[in-house]
Amino acid sequence: MNRFFVTLAAVCLWTPVLPDQGVRKDGGQAPLMVSFTDLKWTELPERNGMQFAVLSGDPQNGEYTQMRKVPRGSDNPLHTHSSELKNVIISGVWYTGADAASARDFGPGSIVMMPANWVHVSGCRAGSDCVFYQEGKGKFDFKPAEGPPRR
Repeated sequence: MNRFFVTLAAVCLWTPVLPDQGVRKDGGQAPLMVSFTDLKWTELPERNGMQFAVLSGDPQNGEYTQMRKVPRGSDNPLHTHSSELKNVIISGVWYTGADAASARDFGPGSIVMMPANWVHVSGCRAGSDCVFYQEGKGKFDFKPAEGPPRR
């Protein structure tokens, strides 16, 4: 039952952001309908082992929507992104926070919205791989950031 609500939440969040995917014979818009098993996965150049499947737009040049897969036990050190990101966690336990000490865990059904240029850590906990839906307000990038000054 819980999995049903997670899936329903993800679909509801996707619906308003999906682009035109063609035109029906009657002139109306055709829906985007893609099975998870039919997604075309690509290695994320910025982070080895992580994968993405574009649903709309172009993450290298502007706004986009995509699915992401992150291997269990992955850690992303302090970094930023140039544009606002919205993540909807589907499986696994994703964590993020301003630093490792303050990072929180987010399981299936959780929504994590990050403003542009927010310095943070993130990753996928060891239990299982993470899968999430991601919307980007601009091109995707991963910019390593320096940690707090050491004393």
